[in-house]
Amino acid sequence: MKSIMSLSKLSPIGLVMLIGCSPSYDTSQAQQVEASNKQTLAQAESSLPHKAVVYQVFTRLYGNTNTTNKPWGTIDENGVGKFSDFTDIALKDIKSLGVTHVWYTGVPHHAVINDYTQIGISNDDPDVVKGRAGSPYAVKDYYNVNPDLADNPANRLAEFESLIARTHQNGMKVLIDIVPNHVARNYQSLSAPEGVEDFGFSDDNTVEYAKNNDFYYVIGQDFSVPDAINGYQALGGEAHPLSDGQFKESPAKWTGNGSRLAKPDANDWYETVKINYGVKPDGSYDFPRLPAGFEHKSAAEHYQFWQQQDAKDIPNSWRKFEHIAQYWLAKGVDGFRYDMAEMVPVEFWSYLNSHIKHAKTDAFLLAEVYNPNLYRAYIQQGKMDYLYDKVDLYDTLKAIIHDKKSTAQIAVDQAKVADIEAHMLHFLENHDEQRINSPDFAGTPEAALPAMVVSTLISRSPTLVYFGQDVGEPARENGGFGQATRTSIFDYVGVPAHQRWMNNGKFDGGQSTEQEKALRDYYQRLLNLSHSAPALKGEYQELDTYQRKQNVVGYDNKVFAFSRFSEQQKMLVISNFDQHNGKQFSLTLPQSLLKAWQFNHTETQYMHDVLSQIQVVYPIETQADGTAKLEITLAPLQSMVMVL
Repeated sequence: MKSIMSLSKLSPIGLVMLIGCSPSYDTSQAQQVEASNKQTLAQAESSLPHKAVVYQVFTRLYGNTNTTNKPWGTIDENGVGKFSDFTDIALKDIKSLGVTHVWYTGVPHHAVINDYTQIGISNDDPDVVKGRAGSPYAVKDYYNVNPDLADNPANRLAEFESLIARTHQNGMKVLIDIVPNHVARNYQSLSAPEGVEDFGFSDDNTVEYAKNNDFYYVIGQDFSVPDAINGYQALGGEAHPLSDGQFKESPAKWTGNGSRLAKPDANDWYETVKINYGVKPDGSYDFPRLPAGFEHKSAAEHYQFWQQQDAKDIPNSWRKFEHIAQYWLAKGVDGFRYDMAEMVPVEFWSYLNSHIKHAKTDAFLLAEVYNPNLYRAYIQQGKMDYLYDKVDLYDTLKAIIHDKKSTAQIAVDQAKVADIEAHMLHFLENHDEQRINSPDFAGTPEAALPAMVVSTLISRSPTLVYFGQDVGEPARENGGFGQATRTSIFDYVGVPAHQRWMNNGKFDGGQSTEQEKALRDYYQRLLNLSHSAPALKGEYQELDTYQRKQNVVGYDNKVFAFSRFSEQQKMLVISNFDQHNGKQFSLTLPQSLLKAWQFNHTETQYMHDVLSQIQVVYPIETQADGTAKLEITLAPLQSMVMVL
C-alpha cells in the first residue's frame, strides 16, 4: 500500500527468438542441446525444491469481462470479477506460467459502497471510502471476504473456500493479505467466531493510549472528514444518502499512517485507523522485548519465548491478529502478504510469525518493507520469509531503463543483500507500482524484458508477477479515484490486455495481438525456467565488474552479465538493456568462476541458450592465462541464458 504510449512496433517474433551471431553449428551438439532443454524445463516436476513464482491477481478485476470502463462506474456499469471466474481452465492457465503461489489480493472484506444490507452488512460512508469499490487495505471484517466477489454474497465465505480447494487441486498454494497496521474506520465483523471481540470493542476511549486498547484516541475531539483537494468529490460527485462530508467518530482515532489529527489531511490514509501494538505515543515500548541474540534463533525458539511470557504482557491487538491468521490457515490458506510491515514493531512479527510457523511450518510469509536498514531485523528477528526488494534492485532497474543509471549498479545492489538474497522477493509490477507498458515506466513491455530476466534469475529469491504484466497491460484507464499508469485498486474497471488474453473465459489468447502472445510466451518460458533450472538454486557470481576492469570491447553500461551455478548445472545470464543498439563482445570467464565450475580445460566445452527456442551451440575458448572467452552477440533488448 502506498498512497500513454502505443505498443512497441518492434517485431514480437524477433524479440522473443533473437539469437547471437558467430555460432558454431554441429548437428550432434544441437541434438544434445534439444535434449538438455527438455530436461531443464522438466525440472519443474522434479523433487528439487522450487524457487517460487508468485502470481498476484487483483481478485475483483481478474475475471471481469466488461469493457465499459466508465470513470466512477458502478458495479453494474463496469462489472466485477468473481471467485467463480477462477475456473480450472483459468487456474491451469496461471499454472502454465510456472506459478507456485497465487496471491489473491483484496479478499478480506473491506469497506465498499455497494449495498449489502439485505444480508446484514452495514453500508459504508463514501466520505471515508476511497473509490467506489473501496481500498482492499481498509479491512472491515477479517473473518469474512469481500461480498463483491461472490455470486451469492450471503455464501461468500464458502465460495472462497471452494476457490482455495480449486487452487490446491491445480497444484498451487494460496496467499491472502493481512493488513496489521490499520483497519477501516467502520470495522464491524459479522462473522467473528464466538468470543472474538471486534477491534476497539473494549477500548477505554477516555485516554489517548492504553496498552490493551486497540486504537489511539484524540481526546476531546470528534473526527472530521478531510478537506478535499484538486476538486475531489466522493463518488465523483454522485448523490448518496451518506455522502454529506461527515462521518461520526467520537472521539476521533489516529489515522492509519500515524496522523494524530482529528481532521487528517486528504493525502493521509483517512479511510483507516491505526492499530496500537503497545507502542506508547512517545515511541517507547510496552511489551516484552526479544533478548539479545534472538536474530540467530529459529522460529520454534521464538515461539517458545512467547509461550513463556505472562499473557497479561501481550497486547490485545497481538492476540487478535494471531487469531485471525490461525483462522485463515485453518481454512487452507498457505501464507500471507503483510501490508506496510515496517510500521509495526518487529517483536509483534516474531510473536505472530512464530505462531504461524508452529501451526504450518511451510507457511509463506511476505512483507512490504521499504527501509533497507530494517531488512535484517524483519527477516531474522521478525521471522519473515521474504521482503520486497524495492528500494534497490527494482528502483535501479527502472533507472537503467530511463537511462539514469549504469547496469554496473545492479552488482552493487546485489552485493548489499548478499547475506539475505534468498529472502528478497523481486518484481517489476504489483498493485502499487506503475505498469511497465506505461510512459512513466518503460513505454513498451519489451523494453523491460532484460530487467525481467535479471530480476528473475539473479538470486534464489521468489519472483512476483502481477496479472496482465505478461501480456503488456498499459493501464491507460482513469477509473475515477484511481488514475492511469496503475491499474486502479479502488474502482470497478476492466483490464483490456488481460481481457483479450482471457477471451471470455477460454484463457487462450483468442483476442490477443501477436505482440501480446509473443510477450506471454517469453514470460512463460522465463518463469518456468526460473523455478526449474538447478543452477538457480545454487551460487551467484557477478561478471560485470571483471568485464569493466578488463576493458572488454563492446561491453558497456547497457550490458550486465552474471553466473548462476550448482553441481548439476552451470549457467551464464547476459542481458542487453539497450533499446536501439546491438552488442558484440568477448565475454571473459575469470579463473575464479572456472574453478567454481570445476571447468574441464582439456576439451572444448559448449554452451547453449535455454531461453531461446532455436538450438545454437556456442564454444568456450580457453585462454593461456587460465581464463576463457565466449563470443557474444546481442540484439537490442536481447537476453541469453546460457547453459554449459
